[in-house]
Amino acid sequence: MSRSTIDIVNRNLAKRYAREKRFRFFGFASIIAGLAALFFLMVTIVSNGWGAFTQSYVELTLDLDPQVLSISDPLDDDQWSYANYAGVIKNSLRERFPDITSRRDKKRLYRVVSPGASYQVNQLMQQDRSLLGQTVTVWLPADDDVDSLIKGHIDRTRPENERRVSDESLLIIDDLVNSGQLKRKFNNIFFTAGDSSEPEQAGIKGAMLGSFFTLIVALLLSFPIGVAAAIYLEEFAPKNAWTDFIEVNINNLAAVPSIVFGLLGLAVFLNWFGLPRSVPLVGGIVLTLMTLPTIIISSRVALKSVPPSIREAALGLGASKMQTIFDHVLPLALPGMLTGGIIGMAQALGETAPLLMIGMVAFIVDIPGSFTDPATVLPVQIFLWSDSPERAFVERTSGAIMVLLMFLILMNSIAVLLRKRFERRW
Repeated sequence: MSRSTIDIVNRNLAKRYAREKRFRFFGFASIIAGLAALFFLMVTIVSNGWGAFTQSYVELTLDLDPQVLSISDPLDDDQWSYANYAGVIKNSLRERFPDITSRRDKKRLYRVVSPGASYQVNQLMQQDRSLLGQTVTVWLPADDDVDSLIKGHIDRTRPENERRVSDESLLIIDDLVNSGQLKRKFNNIFFTAGDSSEPEQAGIKGAMLGSFFTLIVALLLSFPIGVAAAIYLEEFAPKNAWTDFIEVNINNLAAVPSIVFGLLGLAVFLNWFGLPRSVPLVGGIVLTLMTLPTIIISSRVALKSVPPSIREAALGLGASKMQTIFDHVLPLALPGMLTGGIIGMAQALGETAPLLMIGMVAFIVDIPGSFTDPATVLPVQIFLWSDSPERAFVERTSGAIMVLLMFLILMNSIAVLLRKRFERRW
């Protein structure tokens, strides 16, 4: 080889090596950029949502006087349900601050405690009716503006007309803080209550149970149907134009926007079959249609991964086609099918658009108790709170996102563990 040829080869090699280094650099830079964006997103969500797990509470001494509560007959359940619990709270606040006498200042005083605090007093007395006529000390949730001030979201150094808490209210709050009657505690309401128009009373229990009921319906329908369809298409269906058409449409359905399935559910299950709106049963059916293509495709891949020698050995020993599939092939492919099913359920857990179309965006206060009770789901609850103007709902929105992400990470981790635990390499 001449010197000129060697020089040409070396120059070409140098260019190839330079292109390879540039490609590695850009690939590494893209990974770093993706990780940085993910880190920024997680830091933003955690920093905004961490405060949702704590809530400011006010300690009050309540005189549960039957006359103030308007309970003349302790055996009358209606009187207990509609008693004047708010009046008891107001009396306690007036006794705590006897110097406040004007009507305007009293209104500011009453706003220190959440307007929904009477519900907590109602629950307390319903659980133990022997408290009637006694004096008890309870911790009641503070108003969302007070909570935002305690958490530092309201700048108290700004002029009074530029903040939501007046100077008189600041004096009341400071007095309660200095006396130890206003503290931040774990926000158990966030995990034990349903939705509310008051951010300090809003919780995710209703949305979590709605998601649970919806996913149960989707799992019970999508996994058996998806596995059965995969077994038929992969093991029994003849290879012809009809099965090719079905396979193409299954692959296409996996890429259809989720809102299309919501429109389908609205047209078929609500308008045609007349099923009730905003119930987990209909939501589960809609999510079943959406997750079926994913489960079918992953199940077929799991069946294909089983070596043909397993089938041939079973058939050679006299097993029927059905026995070969269900006794030998399916047990070996089941871990991959379970992984695909869990990934499909994780996808369904994070969906919002199809459920909006069937009415699960409604304001639901009550906790659902069955598959046919009106409910919402966690992603829709996040969507509703994100549109609320109150500052405290920003914390609730980010806190609910953190809970949703924990569930998604848990489900995907289970899928990875199942695949590593039961995966067979041939």
